[in-house]
Amino acid sequence: MSELNTTQAPPAILFVDDEATAVKYFQRAIGQLAPVVTGGSVEEGKALLDAHAGSLAVLVSDQRMPGEYGNELLRYARERYPHIVRILTTAYSELDQTVEAVNQGQIHRYIKKPWDITALRMELKQALELAGLRKERDQLLREKLSVLQKQTVATRVGMVQALCASLIGPGRFQPVETYLAGTSLAGARNAEPDWQRLDYADLVGAESQRSGTFGHAVGTRLAELRGRLTGKGAADAVAVLAETLGDGAVRRDGDTVTWLAPAALGEFVGNPVGEAVSAGHADWLAVLLWIEEAGGALRLQREGDAISARAGVRTETFASDRLAVWIEQLSD
Repeated sequence: MSELNTTQAPPAILFVDDEATAVKYFQRAIGQLAPVVTGGSVEEGKALLDAHAGSLAVLVSDQRMPGEYGNELLRYARERYPHIVRILTTAYSELDQTVEAVNQGQIHRYIKKPWDITALRMELKQALELAGLRKERDQLLREKLSVLQKQTVATRVGMVQALCASLIGPGRFQPVETYLAGTSLAGARNAEPDWQRLDYADLVGAESQRSGTFGHAVGTRLAELRGRLTGKGAADAVAVLAETLGDGAVRRDGDTVTWLAPAALGEFVGNPVGEAVSAGHADWLAVLLWIEEAGGALRLQREGDAISARAGVRTETFASDRLAVWIEQLSD
């Protein structure tokens, strides 16, 4: 088994064949096109893929080798490293297995031995070009997804502010600040859509429905709290929080409330598109709005793996770019 020099800049070709003569022949024929790393069995090929997949552009595997067949190696590469262009080669007429490999998307080309050197070089040149195009496409796709993911987070953060303004009036940013602080402490960062299932129109529709449902739940719960908590005020903030969220979600210890599952604080901003927001999460934002109307505030902090809340001091003014700061932080 020959190892790949990871300091080499050009993308490499992995050739797997148990015949030493074929390995030497391949290296002599293809070595000028790209670096060639070789293995003598399916297991060696898998090990090289796992070690150097980021530097490999093309995989060429013989079919008949001791132990497993080459199409097993190609299947392994397809499942784990789909960016690598896969080619099957064999001196035998194993039509059934070749057809199976083609149908399962395991191979890009089938090349029969003995090789025509001119044709082999052309095939490998085209495979390297295809690998380069795939790399460019994947990079563009990652950049596009990064932008769309950030837009999704920004839309959700903006929705929280708009919802708070609509329910308790504009200019009251304290509950938004506390809510987003909880989202950040919970580690919520990834709202990346499943682009295998959604296009942009689907995303907009799913997000609109999700936000509307969440907003309605928060508004309904806030109305219930207003009716039920008549006569209570900011001094009751911790007790109201513990009572509203319930023993299954939080634990109260004196003037401290601790979340039993801190990740729940990041549901609306961080969960995948189309995943409904729980009633308990709507309760959390509704409590923050009620506390704001009562003239109080909560202070959140992470203590090890836990997130706790205590009564805090309201901040009267916030910087005009505060929402943008949160969007940037939650999009990282």
